[in-house]
Amino acid sequence: MIALLALAAAASGGTEADVLVRPVARGEILRQDDFTRQGMSPAAARYALRAEEAAGKEAKRALPVGIALRASDIGPPTLIRRGDAITLLFRDGRLTISAPGKALSAGSAGAPIRIVNLASDRTLDARVLAAGTAEVTP
Repeated sequence: MIALLALAAAASGGTEADVLVRPVARGEILRQDDFTRQGMSPAAARYALRAEEAAGKEAKRALPVGIALRASDIGPPTLIRRGDAITLLFRDGRLTISAPGKALSAGSAGAPIRIVNLASDRTLDARVLAAGTAEVTP
C-alpha cells in the first residue's frame, strides 16, 4: 500500500510532507497539531521530519508557516536556561546534599552546564537532571 502511494506521488511529480500551519518562535515546544500534510517536490520533502518526530521538541530558531522541518531546526527541550535559580545536588554514595545555585548556561536533560553554587560562590560543572535541578559532576 505504501509503495503504491509512493509510486502515485512520484508519477504526479510531487510527494507529501508535514509542514507548519503557524509560525513558531525560537524556544517554543512543537505539538503534532502544528502540522498538516502538503504536497511538495521530492527534493524539498527529502529530509522533512514527520509531525510525530517533531512533537515535543523545541524550535532552535524562528520557523515560518509552510515549511517542512529538518532535524537541524529542532532539538530537545531546554530544562534550564542561563540565569535560572536551580537546586544543585552533590552525591557521594548514599549521601545527597542540596544547595542553591544559578545556571551560567542553558541545557536539556543530561546536558553538561556551568553553574555557580550560591552558598560557596564557586563555579562548577554540572549535569541537568530535570527542570531546575542539576547534579554536580566530579
